[in-house]
Amino acid sequence: MWQDLVSIKVCSMATTAQDAPARVGLITAASLVVASMVGTGVFTSLGFQIEYIDSAFALLMLWVVGGGLALCGALAYGELGAALPRSGGEYHLLSRIYHPALGFLAGWISATLGFAGPIALAAIAFGEYTTAVFPTLSAQHLAAGIVIVSSIIHGTSVKLGSQFQNLFTGIKVLLIVLFIGAALAVDAPQPISLWPTGEGLSEMVTPGFAVSLVFVSYAYIGWNASVYIVGEIKNPNRNLPRSLLLGTLLVTVLYVLLNFAFLYTVPMGEMAGRVEVGYVSGVAVFGELGGQVMSMLIAVVLISTVSAMVFLGPRITQAMGEDVPALRWLALTSERDIPVVSVLFQAVVALLFIYTSTFEQVLIYAGFILTLITSLTVAGVFVLRIREPDLNRPYKTWGYPVTPIIFLLLNTWILVYVFIDKPTESLIGLGIVAVGAALYGISLWFGVATPEIPEVEADTPAEVDA
Repeated sequence: MWQDLVSIKVCSMATTAQDAPARVGLITAASLVVASMVGTGVFTSLGFQIEYIDSAFALLMLWVVGGGLALCGALAYGELGAALPRSGGEYHLLSRIYHPALGFLAGWISATLGFAGPIALAAIAFGEYTTAVFPTLSAQHLAAGIVIVSSIIHGTSVKLGSQFQNLFTGIKVLLIVLFIGAALAVDAPQPISLWPTGEGLSEMVTPGFAVSLVFVSYAYIGWNASVYIVGEIKNPNRNLPRSLLLGTLLVTVLYVLLNFAFLYTVPMGEMAGRVEVGYVSGVAVFGELGGQVMSMLIAVVLISTVSAMVFLGPRITQAMGEDVPALRWLALTSERDIPVVSVLFQAVVALLFIYTSTFEQVLIYAGFILTLITSLTVAGVFVLRIREPDLNRPYKTWGYPVTPIIFLLLNTWILVYVFIDKPTESLIGLGIVAVGAALYGISLWFGVATPEIPEVEADTPAEVDA
């Protein structure tokens, strides 16, 4: 990586579908979706949900509804990404669909709350779970170390980074499956009922269920991961939608089974309000060594999460650098067309979070704002179909218009109740958006020119409706 930094060059639209090297296959793209989702959220949020919900049925339905919500979003993102195949995620899509100002805000949010923040939080969790087994080590330094190592790997070689990502994602899925199997074999399971009762069904329409969906939605963040590197995916017209759907479906199944394992092994009262539900369940499953076994399992899982976000995040800041003159330095790439400056920038921001932030401080306002941004993006399916009916769409959203409408209605319900229940955190999130708006105004004032978003469309005329 350091040799690459010596000979960086300005990449002129290297992330467009036409110019970017297509080096990422379906397996790696789907692996990024899985790795981006399965991280801190599923191992830390059940305790918060139990504070709002008493029924095991309603708690598991949270994860089913969250998976369905993510799947509806993935279907819409598949259409947008295939029709406008340029890396950059919401930054590129919102700039192209609405206005560069909104795209800039999405890029700012993704670069901070969307990637650098969660990278730091996953790394912090990695450090905490590791020091539970090796208490003489420094959790903060371990967290910083995994960010630096992942940044060096992904800043050096896409091939090496893909192999690293696939390896740890495979380990992640295998370990979760093994834990679920061990949990289902415990001698004294908890007497939980999965049959829908009047109480369980009524809890699904309460404000508490809506607020709990924020925690679940945070755990599902990453279902849109492969959109951020669509310009580098081989045959994106087919592989982008497939990677989104395959990754989201696999994670939904894993999440429901994993949370069932938690509820099956530990009384709900013992998990209420606790972050380390994985540790508590590990003790119940494995005995005295359970905490250590579970801690190391989660630590390995989090390596894959950090790696995936380190890989994806720089593609957004690179795209912003290509379009905004004041941020042109973010578009610098290495001889191997890797956005090394954006990789370094993201690493620095993540390291700042590691030494100044906690998971609890970020969870609500990150989930609130990211839910808002993904809703605006999914609404773009309707906007483009009305504004540009003749746009080449190699893939069309399955279930349109029902599936995107479900996504938008559920997210609106979540946003309203979160703002009512957590106004301070919601306002902090909106404050971060305001900072991004100020930066956009400053960049226009001093950057001489308005950002120009390239018109990138799909090359293949064939359509796929699945």
